Amino acid sequence: MENGQLTWIAGSIWNIADDVLRDVYVRGKYHDAILPMTVIRRLDAVFEPPREAVLKLSKQLDESKITSRCKK
Repeated sequence: MENGQLTWIAGSIWNIADDVLRDVYVRGKYHDAILPMTVIRRLDAVFEPPREAVLKLSKQLDESKITSRCKK
């Protein structure tokens, strides 16, 4: 990613924060929410493609009454 694109994206995130979060958080503290929200959104985007396969497998496990889903 080019530096100009990164700067534009960062600026967009801060502009959204200014518009949306300013009165929700104490002034000057809403930046504490930006990084976690960005990380959560990125994880959501990364896991989007396999989401249907995971939901299908979960349904199959539920129907088989398998309660332990963790590898040991």
